[in-house]
Amino acid sequence: MDAAIATQTALTAPGPAAPRLEAAGLVRRFDGRTVVDDVALSVPAGQVTCLLGPSGCGKSTTLRIIAGVERQDAGRVFIDGALVCGDGLHVPPERRSVGLMFQDFALFPHLSVAGNIAFGLPHAMEGRAARVDALLERVSLTGFGAKFPHELSGGEQQRVALARALASRPRIMLMDEPFSGLDERLRDGIRDETLALLKEAGTAVLLVTHEPHEAMRMADEILLMRAGRIVQRGAPYNIYNAPVDRAAAAFFSDLNILDGVVQGALTGTPFGEFLTPGFADGTPVEIAIRPQHLKIDFDRGGRGPNPTPEDGTPARGTVERARFLGRDSLVEFRMDFGDAILRASVPGVFLPKPGTVLWLMIRRDRCHVFGLGRAV
Repeated sequence: MDAAIATQTALTAPGPAAPRLEAAGLVRRFDGRTVVDDVALSVPAGQVTCLLGPSGCGKSTTLRIIAGVERQDAGRVFIDGALVCGDGLHVPPERRSVGLMFQDFALFPHLSVAGNIAFGLPHAMEGRAARVDALLERVSLTGFGAKFPHELSGGEQQRVALARALASRPRIMLMDEPFSGLDERLRDGIRDETLALLKEAGTAVLLVTHEPHEAMRMADEILLMRAGRIVQRGAPYNIYNAPVDRAAAAFFSDLNILDGVVQGALTGTPFGEFLTPGFADGTPVEIAIRPQHLKIDFDRGGRGPNPTPEDGTPARGTVERARFLGRDSLVEFRMDFGDAILRASVPGVFLPKPGTVLWLMIRRDRCHVFGLGRAV
């Protein structure tokens, strides 16, 4: 068999080990600008994968290519190992066994709740009404079938959209910021209910969001996108604690930045020397630490235990302002060194007056070091 034909056969033939959804080398250009740049992903059955990134980074375009409503300029998409687009083939959206959920719910205002849910089911389908009733029960809307969308709350409309997406038993669910239209009171509960239903059905889920908190809460795997490319992928814990660069770290939370220059695999800071191996002498670096890992040394001056080696050397700062944020307090310090401003997140209520002098330490094991360029 010709090698090229053998390769194509291996790529397109479905097999038991194939991921539910796979994309390889996706590229999309608009007016000469590349908005999706060599994107590859794989989502097995029952997994939630999140495309996370700022607005305009190519997340939604990637989703539309996989759904079949947007045609790529290059690359392939496979469902259960079978090619659905690429190499001149384009399977239409309705034949891909893909469910879609969007931010605006996209319910038909002239159809009842039952009519919306049944819209994607064949009219001649046996047990069509029973399927609708079963879905209404699953999304806790029993008895709502005769109502119309304008008679429902936002949360109820979201559950109708979910039931409609599940009606045809899709193997893949594509979700484009589906919860952003809900108020915060409802959002967490609706998200959890939705994911429970999808995981129970073994559906592969690809979710688009620009909210790190949502991605951390929902995803088994996060794909962080920037300027059309996936810059990092991994489990939420790993992508949060081992960011690939400063921008990746800053996407998940505020950062405090200490500047330094490497000498002998060490970088001096007001908090002591940091191990910075892998950088040539003279390389400027940034040491980044999140506000929750900046510690206040209440025992400074011998009134308590000495700081551990992980905490480094205390440095002195003066409180600029303090704000209570509900679960914690955010305190801003103007440090003695370089007039720098550092922010510390303190659990509970801690509101020292401006002008209060305190000593700070940083968790060395929670710091991230990023190089700024070549040695000088």
